[in-house]
Amino acid sequence: MQSFISELRRRNVLRVAAFYAAAGWLLVQVATQVFPFFDIANWVVRVVVVAIALGFPAALALAWFYELTPQGLKLESEITPAESITRQTGRKLDRWIIVVLGLAVVLLLADKLVLHQAQPVAPSAAAASAAGGDKSIAVLPFANLSDDKANAYFAEGMQDEILTRLAKIGSLRVISRTSTLRYASSPDNIGEIAQQLGVASILEGSVQKAGNKVRVNVQLIRAAGDSHLWAETYDRTLDDVFGVQGEVAATIADTLGARLTGAARREVTAAPTRNAAAYDAYLRGVSLYRKGYSNANSRAATHAFEEAVAADPGFAQAWALLCRGYSLMVFFGDDASPERRAAALHALEQAERMAPDTLETRSARAYYTYRVQLDYDEALRQFQALHESWPNDVEVLTVMSYILARQDRLDEAARCVQKALQLDPLNIQLHKLEAIEDAYERRFDDALKALARVQAIAPDDPEWRAMRADTLMEQGQLAEAASLLDHPPLLASEDDGTYLELMLLQRNWKTAIAWLEGVLARPDPDAVEADWISIRLSLAKLRWLSGDAAAASAGYRLVSNRAQAELERSPHNSQLRFCLAQSLAGLGDEKAAFAQLDLAQREVPESRDAIVGRRLLDLRARLLLRFGHKDEALAILRHLLAVPAQGLYSSGPLTPALLRLDPDFDSLRGDPRFQELLAGNHA
Repeated sequence: MQSFISELRRRNVLRVAAFYAAAGWLLVQVATQVFPFFDIANWVVRVVVVAIALGFPAALALAWFYELTPQGLKLESEITPAESITRQTGRKLDRWIIVVLGLAVVLLLADKLVLHQAQPVAPSAAAASAAGGDKSIAVLPFANLSDDKANAYFAEGMQDEILTRLAKIGSLRVISRTSTLRYASSPDNIGEIAQQLGVASILEGSVQKAGNKVRVNVQLIRAAGDSHLWAETYDRTLDDVFGVQGEVAATIADTLGARLTGAARREVTAAPTRNAAAYDAYLRGVSLYRKGYSNANSRAATHAFEEAVAADPGFAQAWALLCRGYSLMVFFGDDASPERRAAALHALEQAERMAPDTLETRSARAYYTYRVQLDYDEALRQFQALHESWPNDVEVLTVMSYILARQDRLDEAARCVQKALQLDPLNIQLHKLEAIEDAYERRFDDALKALARVQAIAPDDPEWRAMRADTLMEQGQLAEAASLLDHPPLLASEDDGTYLELMLLQRNWKTAIAWLEGVLARPDPDAVEADWISIRLSLAKLRWLSGDAAAASAGYRLVSNRAQAELERSPHNSQLRFCLAQSLAGLGDEKAAFAQLDLAQREVPESRDAIVGRRLLDLRARLLLRFGHKDEALAILRHLLAVPAQGLYSSGPLTPALLRLDPDFDSLRGDPRFQELLAGNHA
């Protein structure tokens, strides 16, 4: 062994190894620091790293078998000891190793002392940042200064892209856009807004798009004293506007003292595409996607992302959002067909092929795991890892809360909501989620307090009224609930659960039938087949309750036929199977009804999804009573009253008050065991 090591030294193999390692490390550092400034793709950096790694054993082999002579490279076996100049070569290698190590030290010092400060920061920014100390920021809505107001999506998309990039910087605390939407683009009360949002800095901006020209104005303001930290105007063409958001985000990070180098800087500053048409479609999709879920918004946003990837098949970020859009359609049953599932997987695979490590791609993988594969354990692990890399993203915390609630871990779900509210304090959807989770556990006073916070933030929002009515109905307060519902939903795509439950509990069949007939007669371009099936099912039930058996049977038969046809196209759509089981029960086919319900419960058991699983149990109890199986039904009801749950029609749980009022439980009225449940004796 000693002679082998001596031979390695004599042939300069160890010196070559040291020189190669030092030079390779230096090249990698130069690539990771310099390439992002020229928008060179991440895969080029990976190629450099792989090439250097593969070259290492080759360099050692050359040093062992060959020697550098004045006549060039020669095989070691062909050189006599008198001809060898390995000592001179070794001394040269020593000098080169010293040079390379010196350059490495210079690069490290430059990164720490020069490059980090090299961004175009206003002279007072560093001092202001140090004085403020709080690395927190809110991005107000960007003003659309374009003559064509239809270009508002462009300003919204630009603002959202800047915000998304800022949210990737872990050392910043970034308030989500939901909390800033209610403010003006350039308000006079910056200090007051900053105090409401709990931030030290505010970013204002405007976008003007005219033909092929784009002007983006941004200014960063320190709330204390309303002092300007930095401002810039970017005049670009549509073919050259792609990197503006990354430049703005990186400059803000440096201005506020948030260190951003290497991979983090690449993630924040990388231009997602160089295709103007693809980018325009992408911004349109982002603007629609952020407006909140609805059939219309979801379809329009997905179509925009389809346009984006058609214009630029290499647009990984658009593929990632397209995967999320398709996954949403599958999850909510708008289109759970095998074709849509395959499209979601294809979009994910495209994003992972081009940009596997970006946060957008990782997010798409997590959403696909959650919404298409329904693997909640794995999805939660993926979202938790994503949260560690993307701590400012409110969506990640929100979906973690959803998954934890489905896993019957409501305390952990509530903690996720509270963390999200720190980043998005005026987000009414988060406050509604608080109310829902409180209602699941029958903490109705807490749920009403959360809804009061929604009302204070957005008094004109109609949903808090319906949710408050739900909470009151769960406590048997029907008159108070009715006073909150100004009018029933008028379109098939609107949520009708609260109003339907009120009509059922009030036993107001005639009014409810007239209402649903009006909805069915009214065209609704945003409605999907599942909406129509659900409404026709409710109408059939109301006719049965009113005593019109013939009309009820016709309605149940229509629902059964349409649900079965849809299930052939979307065999894993549990909502359709849910409707089919009820329609078959309405037709008196007990065996077929429970066969469908059994299938749904096997696909979504309570042990895997407490929310959907217990909703299916609620339906099972009602169908059991319809066919006279009181003992089994009572056992299920006793269980549902003891656990957090969601009711058949409302977002809240089954309660003794609902049991007392709901006509589905009329057959139990004289049973002493049922009276015990009404008295709260269900432990």
